[in-house]
Amino acid sequence: MKVVAVIPARWASSRFPGKPLALIRGKPMVQRVFEQASKAKSVSEVIVATDDARILEVVNNFGGTAIMTSTNHTSGTDRIAEVISDRECDIVVNVQGDEPLIPPENIDRIVCPLMGDTSASIVTLKILIKTREELMDRNVTKVVVDNSNAALYFSKAPIPWDRDEWTDELTQNSTFDPLKPFWYKHIGLYAYRKKFLMEFGGLPESGLEKIEKLEQLRILESGFKIKVIETDLDSIGVDCEADLEMIEKNLAAVLPSK
Repeated sequence: MKVVAVIPARWASSRFPGKPLALIRGKPMVQRVFEQASKAKSVSEVIVATDDARILEVVNNFGGTAIMTSTNHTSGTDRIAEVISDRECDIVVNVQGDEPLIPPENIDRIVCPLMGDTSASIVTLKILIKTREELMDRNVTKVVVDNSNAALYFSKAPIPWDRDEWTDELTQNSTFDPLKPFWYKHIGLYAYRKKFLMEFGGLPESGLEKIEKLEQLRILESGFKIKVIETDLDSIGVDCEADLEMIEKNLAAVLPSK
C-alpha cells in the first residue's frame, strides 16, 4: 500500500504569520517537519501543501515537493484533500506543519492499523496528560474515547470535568491525579484512507467545528468514527514565536551539532 504524508503549510496564521518559514537552528520550520516525516518507515512520499509562493519556493530550494493549493480552504484537511485528489495512493497522513520535532515512530504507529483493519478509516493519537498546567492549557486539545478507543469528543477545555473533586478554576487545592487514565492530550496527527479523505472534502463545516475551531469535530458530527491510539512519544507544537525557544532547546539536546 502506498502511503503519502502531506504537510499543510499556510502563511496567514493569526498568532504567527509566516510560521512555516520561521528559522529553527538555521532551517525553516517546514523543512524540519519535512525531514522528520521523511524518516517514517511507512511513508513513500512527503508533500507540502501550501497557499503561498514564498513557502513553495523554500520547499523547492531544499529539494522537497510542494504543491500550490486554493487560498479558500477552512482547514488543513481540506487543503490535503485537494492535493491528494488526483494522486495514486492508499493512505494519507496529515502531518501538522508546526511540529518540527514530530517523532517518525508516531507516523508509523497510526498507519499500521489502516494496513490491517479494514473497518478503520481514520486513526489519530493521544498521550496521557501528566500535569495540571497542561490540562488547563487552552492551546492543548484534549480527547475523550469510548471503550473501543473511538473518539467521543475533542476540546480545548479540560475534559472530562471531575465534578466532585475540582473547583471552577481547578485551584491548587483541587485533586489532579496524573495516573488516572482519564485525561489525554490529542496529538494532531492523522492517517486516513484516501477514499474517506475524498468524502471529507465534501462535508460542510460543522457547528461544533466552528465553535471549538477543531476540524476533527466535523468528522464526528457527520457520523464517522475516529480510532485513537495511545503513544508515549509527545510532540511539541509551535503556536507563537515564544514557543520557538523551547523547540530550540529540545533540538539542541537531540542534535547538538545540527
